[in-house]
Amino acid sequence: MDNTTDGTWDSLQVKLNDGILQTLRELKFTHMTPVQSACIPLFMSNKDVAAEAVTWTEGSMLRGDSESCFMQVGALVITPTRELALQISEVMQHFIQKFPQFRQILLIGGSNPIEDVEKFKDQGANIVIATPGRLEDMFRRKGDGLDLASSVKSLDVLVLDEADRLLDMGFEASLNTILSFLPKQRRTGLFSATQTQELEKLVRAGLRNPVRITVKEKGVAATVVQKTPSRLSNYYTICRAEDKFNNLVAFLRQHKHEKLLVFFSTCACVEYYGRALETLVKKVTVHCIHGKMKNKRNKIFADFRALKSGILVCTDVMARGIDIPDVNWVLQYDPPSSASAFVHRCGRTARIGNQGNALVFLLPMEESYVNFLSINQKCPLQKMAPVSDVVDVLPKLKALALADRAMFDRGMRAFVSNVQAYAKHECSLIFRIKDLDFASLAHGFALLRLPKMPELRGKKFPDFVETTVDTDKIRYKDKNREKQRQKMLVELKEKNQTSLLKKTLMKNKAWSKQKTKKERRKKTAAKRRHDEGSDVDDEDTEELLNDTRLLKKLKKGQISEDDFEKVSALYCGGTQETSAHLIY
Repeated sequence: MDNTTDGTWDSLQVKLNDGILQTLRELKFTHMTPVQSACIPLFMSNKDVAAEAVTWTEGSMLRGDSESCFMQVGALVITPTRELALQISEVMQHFIQKFPQFRQILLIGGSNPIEDVEKFKDQGANIVIATPGRLEDMFRRKGDGLDLASSVKSLDVLVLDEADRLLDMGFEASLNTILSFLPKQRRTGLFSATQTQELEKLVRAGLRNPVRITVKEKGVAATVVQKTPSRLSNYYTICRAEDKFNNLVAFLRQHKHEKLLVFFSTCACVEYYGRALETLVKKVTVHCIHGKMKNKRNKIFADFRALKSGILVCTDVMARGIDIPDVNWVLQYDPPSSASAFVHRCGRTARIGNQGNALVFLLPMEESYVNFLSINQKCPLQKMAPVSDVVDVLPKLKALALADRAMFDRGMRAFVSNVQAYAKHECSLIFRIKDLDFASLAHGFALLRLPKMPELRGKKFPDFVETTVDTDKIRYKDKNREKQRQKMLVELKEKNQTSLLKKTLMKNKAWSKQKTKKERRKKTAAKRRHDEGSDVDDEDTEELLNDTRLLKKLKKGQISEDDFEKVSALYCGGTQETSAHLIY
């Protein structure tokens, strides 16, 4: 690899273990990256560090001069995603091969927690690499025989990788719980591509007088903090909503022999367009990965990393810290909800001195986003000429939906989720939902009809032509799923018929019977109130009713005041208190 700094590993004042140096040579890491050059000397002199680095300079550290016993955890690395944890574990494995006294364990979601407990109890671990959710769960497994709190009492090193992302993903409560179990006397490294107010709180809570480090790319002026690699060619292209997917397919067909990441805004879009690309881009391996996948993600990630060429359709779960070898292109079909995520996506290519390319697809009304990125993220983009040899593949996409209800459902969910994500975009001055041409967007999704959703309620779309096919009759290819759907349709039909029959019977019933039924309901309600302990008994109620009737007659002039008082006195046992109360 190219030298990324002038610092070699031998130049460190505190000499690294020979086993570590040998591993670094085997991995062909001859020179330190800027963040390593800045942080390692401080870390090895027992300083806490809070490092902000351009997205492609991330690194993991292992100090090999300490000894740990079987169940004693000396180093803990916490990362936001299981893919990143898996990647760090793979790198760590290279180093600990030279140190048979060390054992590491990977604690991430997607596996059985009881198996993790048993593995830790049987094999122990000196280095733990984990995601916050699973690690927090392990601390609560004392009932299963695992006392992780005791194992971390002598913890020496804590590393929080992609710390800002840890907070973005809602792990603040888990991190606070984890930190409460850890000893105060430790070395802590907090690594992040961006600094936020939330991150500042974490720095204050978890670090003791940290040395703050900001790594900038060599040759970049101090006043211009470039957020993307200099070897990254960053492009944008403008196309209408109905042409967007056609342009993507044409581009992918022209780059079949390369490795590409395609980012979408939602899990539903990944499911829909990923399946479409599997059919429309021939002789190319297409993988899909998003946050709602549980047990499948680890294998998919490992398989794609091993490919020499292929397409990974993904959400922002793959935007941070992930190192996939030899990615040629990062395509952003949907601009991400935050500007910082745009930079992180681009950082999946052009890593550690390599060349790379990135392209974002924008609608005509979104072109001002280019200028926004240039100012806000110091991320200049070049305009790319329109993709050549574009073929209309939307009819094929519609045919897929007509042939399988599963595809039809995916398209509807993808459209709804895309509109909802657009409405929540952080840059709402540019990405305004009121500017969206819903008919054009629906056409770009190859929808057979428009879904029922609040954003479309009360609006007409004459430019969108719905299919003449009754979409309720589209069947699932999966026979079991279709059988279940038919069963549900029958049950729904029977329920609707029963409800309609009840309404018809009530409507056709004689008025006198309807009245009788209403009277019965009133009596039942009155009895219920009485049973529940009403403070007015039946006798008092009758008395009040009589007084009310007399008062009405008096007001209408049907009886005189003298008559009213006489009759009222009879009802009230010789008193006029009730009557007087009613009159006033």
